[in-house]
Amino acid sequence: MTSALSHPSEAPLPTLTKLGVSSLPDDIDASKVAHEWFTSFAKKVASNDIDGILSQLLIQSSFDSTRPETADQTSVYWRDLLALTWDFRTFEGTPRIRKFLTDRLEATKISNLQLKATSDAQGLAPFLARPHSDLVWVVGMFTFETEVGLASGIFRLVPTMDGQQQLQWKAHCIFTNLEDLRDFPEKVGNLRNQLSDHGKWESIREKEKRFEDKDPTALIIGAGHSGLEIAARLKLLGVQNLIIEKNSKVGDNWRLRYDALCLHDPVWLDHLPYLSFPPNWPVFSPAKKLAKWLEFYAESMELNVWTSSTVSHVQRDASTGLYKVTVLLKGEKEETRVLTVKHVIFATGLSGGAAHVPTYPGMDKFKGQILHSTQHKKATDHLGKKVVLIGSGTSAHDLGVDYHDHGIDVTMYQRSSSYVMSVQKGMRITVAGLYEESGPPLAVADRLSQSFPNLLNVGLHYRNTLAIAEVDKETLQGLQRVGFRLDRGYKDTGFLLTAFMRTGGYYLDVGGSQYLIDGKIKLKNDSALESFTENGLKFANGSELPADVVIFCTGLGKARDVVSGILDPETFKGVGDIWGLDDEGEWKGIWGDLGVQNLWFMMGSFALSRFYSKHLALQIKAIEEGIFGTRYQTRI
Repeated sequence: MTSALSHPSEAPLPTLTKLGVSSLPDDIDASKVAHEWFTSFAKKVASNDIDGILSQLLIQSSFDSTRPETADQTSVYWRDLLALTWDFRTFEGTPRIRKFLTDRLEATKISNLQLKATSDAQGLAPFLARPHSDLVWVVGMFTFETEVGLASGIFRLVPTMDGQQQLQWKAHCIFTNLEDLRDFPEKVGNLRNQLSDHGKWESIREKEKRFEDKDPTALIIGAGHSGLEIAARLKLLGVQNLIIEKNSKVGDNWRLRYDALCLHDPVWLDHLPYLSFPPNWPVFSPAKKLAKWLEFYAESMELNVWTSSTVSHVQRDASTGLYKVTVLLKGEKEETRVLTVKHVIFATGLSGGAAHVPTYPGMDKFKGQILHSTQHKKATDHLGKKVVLIGSGTSAHDLGVDYHDHGIDVTMYQRSSSYVMSVQKGMRITVAGLYEESGPPLAVADRLSQSFPNLLNVGLHYRNTLAIAEVDKETLQGLQRVGFRLDRGYKDTGFLLTAFMRTGGYYLDVGGSQYLIDGKIKLKNDSALESFTENGLKFANGSELPADVVIFCTGLGKARDVVSGILDPETFKGVGDIWGLDDEGEWKGIWGDLGVQNLWFMMGSFALSRFYSKHLALQIKAIEEGIFGTRYQTRI
């Protein structure tokens, strides 16, 4: 059969055409469909009836996401986060799911499966979702227990036709997720501290932060949002931890950046665990306001942070598995502390803040100023100058707008094509129904969002990208008129998967694109940059661009560089990749197995860090309590 699909990225989608369904009744009872399917599913799980479970799934024909010629078929997915595998795994197709269930279902000792029948802060009643005219799901949420944990699940059912051409519903995507450890719940709500300290709180907190009597169980390097979130998660699970932060104040990683910096994600995506932004918080957080919030968060959550401190070396003792961490403290007098800890967590960001500045001939002869965007403070530092920005991502646009608004001549040099999406229109399509003012509770939105395997997200984001291009048509056409080179991101799927795979190459437009269209920010991209001259830049086509200031908006270094600069070389040999997606569509090296026992990397956007910080904390707590199982790493 020849595929009728217009683009290979759509291959994973279970369209009605692929399913052989020409029409659907108008009166689909989502609750009834979900209840009937789940009742049967729960019985089969309880009796370890793997064949029975597989009969309820969409049967794989010849689909394989790595083979475009099978695009007229569809498949089934099961994504598990720790609940059944103690790992982050996505199984595509019935053969892989059969192997996974054969190996793990009985061993996990699943019990007490309960369908979520009504909507509340923890889940939604079954509902019908139709994200596109040819895509229909009945979505159900459920809870269950394992031998050691409390877990949640989500299933998506699609319509199919049986042998008698009768409509039946089968699972296309199942998600299972560890929520809590049964005997070690978070100390929140009714489990919070109920003792009165009678004026002793301040002295108790000061003693706790100093760690004079004993070392912490976990040491966290970096007090950005990821570091603060994992610290809060661990604290409420009773795991003593300490954050080491090189800056003098929590929030300085935002506070000390350029004045024009703002988050380009809307506020609904960016809440921190346990303490959401107040309802009057602006949709797009100014960097300096966010910095104050992070400082407030650390204080309110009673997190232990040593500021003006750096980790100079981490040495793992192979015989004990413990880590000796050398910390340099800068105060009235410099001090060195050597801490022995069980867990080391790098929360140093995608790059650790190391500026990436390419080298070009003639840089040493340039009479002007060369900066990286991380060194830039404010546009007024360069009044009356000619400024060239190298790069076409977020920083280049932010700085370009700021320079023009202060009457400064500014040119953007675009080295390669970029994906551009408006925040006002495009982001609304991306997060529609989940992260918005009228969306579901945050915990529910997070589960729904993460229940989609990235292998399936390829098709969904491809379609979203087409829809976004339509609503952004005027802007995109304007950019093309001035010669700005555009693309549609990784596999034509827009910004999100591009960020997961490449960490850059896109701009979430909050106004900078119009500055380019209007010529307020000049554009240069007709030739490769060849060298610097005394007074500017020279290009391969012979053209030159005068400049007094050149700012490299070229991103930052690699996450592994930070680890290699601190960790002992022998241990570093075991460290795997950090960031990017593997062949199952799962992230490499973050929130879970980094390749070295009890060495972790915590990073990601505000939304990703909020969700996965819980998973990292659960793994550490399970290890400390001796209930962590074996990671399921079998692949077929």
